Amino acid sequence: MPEDPTITLPGRPPLADLATWQAARDELLIREKAHTREGDALAAARRRLPMVEVDGTAEVVGPDGPVPFASLFEGRDELVTYQHMWYDGAPHQGQCEGCTNAVWHLKDAVYLNARGVSLAIVTEGEWDEVAAFVEFMGYTQPWYSVRGVAAPIGDRMGHLSCFLRDGDRVFLTYSTTGRGTERFNGSFGLLDMTPHGRGEAWEDNPEGRPEGQHACWYWRSSADGSASWGPTSRPVPQWTRPAVTAEETLGRHGHPC
Repeated sequence: MPEDPTITLPGRPPLADLATWQAARDELLIREKAHTREGDALAAARRRLPMVEVDGTAEVVGPDGPVPFASLFEGRDELVTYQHMWYDGAPHQGQCEGCTNAVWHLKDAVYLNARGVSLAIVTEGEWDEVAAFVEFMGYTQPWYSVRGVAAPIGDRMGHLSCFLRDGDRVFLTYSTTGRGTERFNGSFGLLDMTPHGRGEAWEDNPEGRPEGQHACWYWRSSADGSASWGPTSRPVPQWTRPAVTAEETLGRHGHPC
C-alpha cells in the first residue's frame, strides 16, 4: 500500500485504499446484477420467438461428401451454426479475420453436446478450398460448405443461428449477426473487464487512457506480432500454425470489419 493513496498515476485509474475501492465496486455490482437479470429476460424472450421451417433435406457438403442439412444435428434436437464468410480463391491469410476470431474461440462443443446441442461451422466456399483451410487451421469442429443453399441455411454469412429438429422437420429459431456473434468469443468479455478495454476508438474511456484504434485492429498481425492489416498480415491465430511465414498478398481487397 503506498504511503499516500491519493497520489494519481497518469493514464491510470484513480488510486484508493481497499475500503474505498470496495465501496465503488459494490456500487457497480448493483448495475452488473441488473444487467445480468436483463440478459436473463432477453434469453427468456428468445425462447418465446416463433420459428420458421427450413428445408432439412437441403444438400450441404462435408468431409463425407453431400449430406442433408438435418444430419448436422448428429441425432440431437438442437443445433447452433456459425456461418463463416469466405473469399473464393484467397489464400489462408486472406480469409475472414472476424470469422476466424469467432470460430477460434470454440474448439469443440462437448459442453453443448452434453446439453443435447450440436455445433457446426458452415461457409459458402467450395468444399475443396474449405477442407484445406480447416486442415491448415487445425479446427476440430464439424465444417460444411453450403454453397448454393438458400437462406437461412446459406447466404447469411457472418450469422450465428440456432435450429430445432422435430423428427425429420427442421426449424430456424434464432439468428444474429454483427456484435450479436460476440457470444462466440470469450475474449471480448475478458477485455471488457480490463482497465484498457478492447482498445477501440468507439469505447467510452476515461480521459488519459490509451487512445483507441479502429474496431478489430488487433485481429490481424504481421510476422513480428505487430497489429497490421497489410498484405503480409494474417489473422492472429494463424501464426501458431507450423512453418507459417509472411506472404505477399491477401488475395482479396479490403476487409469487412
